[in-house]
Amino acid sequence: MRSRAPELSEEDLALIHTLQIAPRVSWAEAARVLGSTPTTLAARWQRLREAGLAWVTVHSGERSGDVVAFVDLRVDPTERAGTIQRLALDARAASVEETAGGRDLVLTVIVPDYDALATFTLDDLPATPGVRAVNTHVATKVHRQGADWRLDALDRDQQAALREAARHAESPAGDRIPTSHWPVVEHLARDGRRNAAEIARAIGRDPATVRRQVARLLASDALAFRCEVAGLRSRWPIVCTWFAQVPMTELYRTVRSLSTLPELRLLVSTAGQSNLMFLLWARSTGDLMRIERLVNEKLPWLRLSESVLTLRTRKRMGWLLDQHGRATGDLVLPTSLHPA
Repeated sequence: MRSRAPELSEEDLALIHTLQIAPRVSWAEAARVLGSTPTTLAARWQRLREAGLAWVTVHSGERSGDVVAFVDLRVDPTERAGTIQRLALDARAASVEETAGGRDLVLTVIVPDYDALATFTLDDLPATPGVRAVNTHVATKVHRQGADWRLDALDRDQQAALREAARHAESPAGDRIPTSHWPVVEHLARDGRRNAAEIARAIGRDPATVRRQVARLLASDALAFRCEVAGLRSRWPIVCTWFAQVPMTELYRTVRSLSTLPELRLLVSTAGQSNLMFLLWARSTGDLMRIERLVNEKLPWLRLSESVLTLRTRKRMGWLLDQHGRATGDLVLPTSLHPA
């Protein structure tokens, strides 16, 4: 078991912010933006990865057609540890969080269709040892996601330079990932900065072929790269989710306003009594109160119905985490990254 790691330094945060904007930027380009050297940045990134403090991975993109749902579970306290372990190893549960406030666990479920969601939530979860109750919130639209969230370590000029470096041409071959590309996808999920030559050696394929496949994946909207950070080691260790009801006539204005919050990690329209769910990373519980007051003042038509505090994240987008939120190095490839 890893010991408690020190807080991230300013240089660490700047590098992570860089890779949030441009996950596969070259070390040479990153060094020009950050005023460092490629060797220094590569060594710093290796240290962060090995410590489980940050990592680059991939997930299904905006046009994948996946069904996303957030599932609340009540579990038997005597079977909690075993239940969490079983769920963390299930590829359909992309994320697993231990929470307070009316439920014990919250799962982020990503599956290919509604039949698969019904099977998981109506059949498999109720039959899981330790699970007492299941409540499902189906996402109708994901407005913002974790990959959109940014640290505040770079200035505007640095961010603009990295956005320009991250631009890529649109894929001429569409957004469907060919079956032949999936071994490459799996390796990119484990290390989103791995180059084509390394992947080719690992899977025993021709380097030129793998380079073409990587280029196609980089240009495809069916796949998205993201740089993750261990939340407890960042400046925002408090995670809270709010459920709200918003008149449909005010939805667009609400989404636009909430999207300006720098703490926003996730913003989703859902089916049900609460039609909007948003998750924030905050600096402190006092910061949560400030944000709630701000939301009430700016959006008087929004009715907050419930808040849920995350106590510990055990799995995030397939990556298993330790008690401090650091990547253990173990990945359960999400269902969304399995070939159809």
